Amino acid sequence: MKKIGLLLPKSTYYSTIGFDLFEGLKSNLKKIGSEDLKIVTENIGFGADKQQCYRSAEKLLLDENADLVIAYIGHRMAELLRPLFLATNKILIVLDAGANMPQEWSVCPNIIYHSLHNSLGAFLSSKLAVKKGYKTGGMITGYYDGGYLQTYSLSKSFENEGGKICFNHATGYKEEDFTMEPLSDYLNSYPDSAFLSLFSGDYVQWYFEQIKVLFNDTNIPIFLTPFGFEETMLKNVICPSNNIHGIAAWSKNIINPENKVFIEEIELLGKTPNIFTLLGWEGAELVKKVLFLLETNTNNISKVVDDLNEFQFKSPRGLITFYSKHNQTISPLYEASILPDDNGKCSVKINTIIENTDQHFDDLYSQELEGVTSAWYNSYVCI
Repeated sequence: MKKIGLLLPKSTYYSTIGFDLFEGLKSNLKKIGSEDLKIVTENIGFGADKQQCYRSAEKLLLDENADLVIAYIGHRMAELLRPLFLATNKILIVLDAGANMPQEWSVCPNIIYHSLHNSLGAFLSSKLAVKKGYKTGGMITGYYDGGYLQTYSLSKSFENEGGKICFNHATGYKEEDFTMEPLSDYLNSYPDSAFLSLFSGDYVQWYFEQIKVLFNDTNIPIFLTPFGFEETMLKNVICPSNNIHGIAAWSKNIINPENKVFIEEIELLGKTPNIFTLLGWEGAELVKKVLFLLETNTNNISKVVDDLNEFQFKSPRGLITFYSKHNQTISPLYEASILPDDNGKCSVKINTIIENTDQHFDDLYSQELEGVTSAWYNSYVCI
């Protein structure tokens, strides 16, 4: 029996993240006829402890003899694990939020990246703001969300399109330190500015609540990245504006057969489908393909990666393709809006699919990172 190693994170405000990834992976392995695989798990906490991540990966490879390993980690942590996977001639599939810039993603034949593309979503969200006529804007982030290089992709894109960042506001990471009051003064100085926003988890709720209090019924233009559209967080949040737009990675409102099946299968387990069950679900497709190619190519990793060049599959997000230039899958992104439902709470509306996502990814990759740095090793949303 083949063994799959799974490095699972934890998060204080996505408390079920590890279970969601596991259930998504397990459910789709069963659906696609690969349920005979044994899944062995190791906990890696928030994904920031280098020694813990290394030891856990080493245990899966050496003690458990896993045929491949899946991990929800950042690209920096994946780079630290690179020598281990090269030495053991095994493949690491990184399930990633995509919160940093792709220049940090070194291409290694033993590491495959599958992402939610938050940084690319930030890049496109700023373009959307300019497209809708906003030439001035402010970058608004939480303390944690703003620690990743997605802040650079958001601001650089706005400037590249002719916009000007006129103010920046970062909040504390605890609710008692979370305030939006300075935004009133910023808007007095720079009226008609777009709020280019980077938030995830509970921070989205706190953000919207304070925007509602400060700017009630003024329809502040808010632009969000994919994690801002996470529906399990939005469903209980008061919608603060009728002018909320951005880029979504996934929504239950995407209409295709794969999304319908995914939602039904996860709900049959008594779970709520979210971006993490989705990521695990899609990971099953990669597992099946990689294991097949490993057997076909007698564990020749270079040949496995070469054969992945033509690999693609239909997911709840749409058609996912493999981009050999970066050992990276490219997934659909969607232009979306948030509107109030009948109870005034937030609901996601999918407007249109983004065309030529791979070209946008190349545009993001070509941005020069001069004087830009981030110290975070945590897996994104794992604090």
